[in-house]
Amino acid sequence: MLSNKLIKSLALVLWALAMSSSWAQPTTPNAPAAACPALLNHTFPRLQDEKPQSLCQYSGKVILVVNTASYCGFTPQYKGLEAIYSQYKDKGFVVLGFPSNDFAQEKSNNQDIADFCENTFGVKFPMFTRTAVTGDSAVPFFKQLAQDPGQRPKWNFYKYLIGRDGKLIDSYNSMTSPDSKSLVQAIEKSLARKAS
Repeated sequence: MLSNKLIKSLALVLWALAMSSSWAQPTTPNAPAAACPALLNHTFPRLQDEKPQSLCQYSGKVILVVNTASYCGFTPQYKGLEAIYSQYKDKGFVVLGFPSNDFAQEKSNNQDIADFCENTFGVKFPMFTRTAVTGDSAVPFFKQLAQDPGQRPKWNFYKYLIGRDGKLIDSYNSMTSPDSKSLVQAIEKSLARKAS
C-alpha cells in the first residue's frame, strides 16, 4: 500500500512530465499539410525508384507539369525542359514530368524510361512513373488540370503552368517549346509573385 505522501509525490512528478511533454501542448495543424493546395494534394511514384512522392512538397513553387514520351517528335523538348529547370530552379521553379503511353509513344518499363531520360537528355527534374493523362482513365490530377482551362492533353509534351498559390495559370500545347517567349515570360512573371 502506497502512502498518501508517496502518491502525492508521484502525482506531482506525472503532472510535471505531462506539462513538459509535447502531447500535453495545444495541437496546431501541420503547416505543410494545411498549406497544400487541393490541386497538388496527390501522390505519385517517383520514376527512378517508385517511392511515393507527394506533390505537396512543391507547394509555394511555380510548377510546369508536362506529359512526356520517349518516341515522339517532341521528345527533344526534354533538353529544353531541363535547361529551363536548371535556369530557374533556385528561384522556386520546378518541372514535373509524367511519362504517358496515352498516345502509344512511351516505353513499357519505368526503369527504361528513367535511363532514357537521364542518358539521352540528362534529365534531373522530377519525373514520375507512367501515368494516364487523358480520357476516363486519366488520374485525378490530370482530370483537375483539364477542368480548369478546359483542355486535356491532346498530345505528348502538353504543358500546364501552376502558380505559387497552387492554382493553374495556363496550359500550352505541344508546339510550345520550353524556351518559347510566352512560356518563359509567364514563368518569370509567376516567379516574381511571392507565395501567399
